[in-house]
Amino acid sequence: MKTKLVRIGNSRGVRIPKPLLKQAGLADEVELRVVDESIVIEAARSPRAGWAEAARLLRERGEDGLLDEPTPTRFDATEWEWE
Repeated sequence: MKTKLVRIGNSRGVRIPKPLLKQAGLADEVELRVVDESIVIEAARSPRAGWAEAARLLRERGEDGLLDEPTPTRFDATEWEWE
């Protein structure tokens, strides 16, 4: 499908027909990137999408422990109580 770039202030825009938006699953927010001299428009993902599933898989594999041993501090050397 061919279309024309439209002027939007100092920028340019593209009108995307509603059926194409629906088919691509695009809503109000998208991500743009350039790949091989082409502009790719993708649905915006939440910043932590997939983290819960990744954490679950780490737990199943027993790989959810600390990466480094805890470093003791002066606070650890004295006795203390919760109030």
